[in-house]
Amino acid sequence: MTQIQTIAIRIVDLREILGLTQEDVASRAQVPLEDYIEYEKGEKDFSFSHLFNIAEVLGVDISDLLTGESPKLKGYILTRNGKGLAFDRRKQYHYQHLAYNFAHKLAEPFIVTVEKDQPGVVKQAHSHEGQEFDYVLEGYLRIILGGNELLLSPGDSVYYDSSLPHVMYAPEEDCRFIAVVIKNGAGD
Repeated sequence: MTQIQTIAIRIVDLREILGLTQEDVASRAQVPLEDYIEYEKGEKDFSFSHLFNIAEVLGVDISDLLTGESPKLKGYILTRNGKGLAFDRRKQYHYQHLAYNFAHKLAEPFIVTVEKDQPGVVKQAHSHEGQEFDYVLEGYLRIILGGNELLLSPGDSVYYDSSLPHVMYAPEEDCRFIAVVIKNGAGD
């Protein structure tokens, strides 16, 4: 069974436990119903923003969907270089979750690698609840954010309302950056 199919089973189980319909989850997660149905069948790869939104609707941490286990650590979590929870949500994006096993996170920290742009590949913009902070480590990051185009170099950062549609490109070479997704209600 693939990782996508395993995640799909977890989503179906949680949705059914909560007594929600596919339409309920798709609507609340702002995912087109057709896409959501394909996600549940394990026939379509999840975008990170859709997976993040679905986890929020189901009342679980994204780690629950990715690993099948709830985060357990409190106080702190130490993640050694290269040892975060690795997962790929789209062919061009590679994520490494840096605090996947920390319980009750107010933010989701990742190292993200965006592969160098390939001719003819079109990426779809996505959005999710909360805010996001991105800090470029290596390469150049071109981000289309709410219709505005930004080019970030190593050491540059951007902080934004992640409900704005956004999509990321690596125009010259693979780009590695730190992404911190801050959940709604953090700091309230």
